[in-house]
Amino acid sequence: MVNVSRAAIHPCYESYDSSYKFTSNPSFICVALYVFLGSLSLITVCGNLLVITSIMYFKQLHTPNNYLILSLAVADLLVGVLVFPFSMAFTVTSCWYDEDLFCKVRGSFDVTLSTASILNLCCISIDRYHAVCKPLTYKSTMTDRIIAMMIMGCWGTAALIGIGIIIAGFNQGKCEGDCVIDALISTTLACIFSFYIPVIIMLGIYLKIFLVAQSQLNSIHSTGCRSKKSTAAVSKTERKATKTLAVVMGVFILCWSPYFLCIIFQPLTYDVTPISVIETLNWLTLSNSMLNPFIYAFFYSWFRSAVRMMISGKIFQGDFANAKLF
Repeated sequence: MVNVSRAAIHPCYESYDSSYKFTSNPSFICVALYVFLGSLSLITVCGNLLVITSIMYFKQLHTPNNYLILSLAVADLLVGVLVFPFSMAFTVTSCWYDEDLFCKVRGSFDVTLSTASILNLCCISIDRYHAVCKPLTYKSTMTDRIIAMMIMGCWGTAALIGIGIIIAGFNQGKCEGDCVIDALISTTLACIFSFYIPVIIMLGIYLKIFLVAQSQLNSIHSTGCRSKKSTAAVSKTERKATKTLAVVMGVFILCWSPYFLCIIFQPLTYDVTPISVIETLNWLTLSNSMLNPFIYAFFYSWFRSAVRMMISGKIFQGDFANAKLF
């Protein structure tokens, strides 16, 4: 009878006299949840740690564009370190403890780091716009100082939004089995400013980049001048970098859109979205932080070279900070 009750409530909980207690004999599903979600967190942390170490260690990678990728990797790393454990605790325990504080802390981390990620992507799109559309003034415009100001602006804005939601009382979730559901309507405004507006801006910028890149490509193909070779090589490199970062943004949108669409349309429906659906969509968003390093590994030869040198332990055998990766 206890097992039936536990299965009906949660695989890791049992019912005792109208109260719920963590089971002393966890089921296979309960253990599997811990192992699977814990593995996602570990992969996310390790993958982004490789990206951060690569860019910080190898001097060839000390470029304005890579500093923005570094900032994005830091945001993804913090997702693996901070958000994953909180979300795992919520998913596995169904939020049966530390009610109000637990929900607010979790919500604050979620909003802050997701906003930081998308604002970093927004800055990356701006960097790509100047690299492709204004190549002659790129180095004088996107200096280390400007990039540092953009990164600080991203994190400062994200922190203000995350903390502001808690202080202003927007996230009023009560952990009584529907922590996320209670916060859906109240976080709609935050979603508009931290997701929809930046995404629309990025899509507009990448559309402009695409049109300019196509125009450059047509111009190169229509001229047979040898003097254009160096320009063509530079344009090809910039287009490849832009394509890679556009894929990063595309994966981000695919991972995050279902969750934010659900939040936007939830107030318009009469039926409450099941907590299991919300949690599944939430884990889809978190998986984006795990996928980004794999995208870098697939598209960037410098990242593959750096990872091989780090995993083999070569960097511990001497000073390879000035090594050529590409």
